Amino acid sequence: METIRTIRLRWSQGTLYDVTSQVIQSRFPQFAPSPWQPAINAYRCEDCIQICVELAGVDKSEIDLNVQERHLSIRGVRDVPEPKDTDRRCLQTIAMEIDYGAFQRDIRLPAEVDVEKIHADQKNGLLWIHLPLKKS
Repeated sequence: METIRTIRLRWSQGTLYDVTSQVIQSRFPQFAPSPWQPAINAYRCEDCIQICVELAGVDKSEIDLNVQERHLSIRGVRDVPEPKDTDRRCLQTIAMEIDYGAFQRDIRLPAEVDVEKIHADQKNGLLWIHLPLKKS
């Protein structure tokens, strides 16, 4: 029987690191509104799975990745995108279409991945998660 290893990753100083053994307080209170789901594109390549997550305006320190061999969970928080300029305070909200607050996206992976070799990069509002396939 093969054990499933869970890895929890957090951004720190530009890189992901494993915080599985650390106690992390949940930012998702029990009675909070349902989290929104960021859009993704997912690709199966010859030796990996690559997932692109649309997370414009989300600081990478606010992103949690939880990975098991066949499951990926992406969680975090996006602040309300609103004017911060104190000289030009907002008088009226005309449209509010950008999701904000807690987000969560769970993805069932089509194959087992090597959790030891996962890495991610964030650029231009997109989070790219590289999940190498587990070798048999």
